[in-house]
Amino acid sequence: RKTMNIEQIYTGCLAQGAYYIESNGEIAIIDPLRETQQYVDKANAENGTIKYIFETHFHADFVSGHVDLAQKTEASIVFGPSAKTAYKAHIATDNEEFKLGDITIKVLHTPGHTLESISLLLIDENGNDHALFSGDTLFLGDVGRPDLAIKSDLTKEDLAGMLFDSLRTKIMPLADDVIVYPAHGAGSACGKNLSKETVGTIGEQKQTNYALRENMSKAEFVKEVLDGIPPPPQYFAKNAMLNKTGYDTFESVLQKGDIALDSEEFEAL
Repeated sequence: RKTMNIEQIYTGCLAQGAYYIESNGEIAIIDPLRETQQYVDKANAENGTIKYIFETHFHADFVSGHVDLAQKTEASIVFGPSAKTAYKAHIATDNEEFKLGDITIKVLHTPGHTLESISLLLIDENGNDHALFSGDTLFLGDVGRPDLAIKSDLTKEDLAGMLFDSLRTKIMPLADDVIVYPAHGAGSACGKNLSKETVGTIGEQKQTNYALRENMSKAEFVKEVLDGIPPPPQYFAKNAMLNKTGYDTFESVLQKGDIALDSEEFEAL
């Protein structure tokens, strides 16, 4: 009997990986896309219940489907420590564990890309660390850019330093055979050096990812991680704000936007 099912639902144009995890009829979705009906349909087809919607952080490159999906399913939205939302969400603590069927999902607070960033450790039914859903903290071949969540009291150097600590204290101690499922691959503006691969392991990343080199000082890390980052697209801040405050349902936005205009109406608008 399969005790769990993990599916990566990958969207090429965003180079984004959402995840569908099922165990014993209970389902968690990680970082869902704005169009959520696909997850609902999949859960219904498999007679499962969506119990949790985990957001690894406030995404800047796309508006996530967490708010719509929670309304459709009554699942809890889970964010990492320090996240503040305008809608109902469970703000998890570091190392908090969530039961999903026969497995456990453990929240590891890994600030650096953003302050509330988390990585999610999947522990199988035998208590073994099986996979890490690393969000934008660890990519294959790279790490998340630390220049997006700048608050007046924090610099990108501060956040890069936090990222160094997160990687070294939370992620690098994991066993080499733990599978890594990142939130993005090559083509995303959330990092600069991302692999075309969309699944890896902790061991491979320790061997090949420049940011996980042994004997790397924090100063070296900060310098290298900030080197050559292009300016963030200007819509990033707007998306992150929508992810914090919520939005109109996808269906109503579609309806509103799907109205034919003649040239005079267009001009007037």
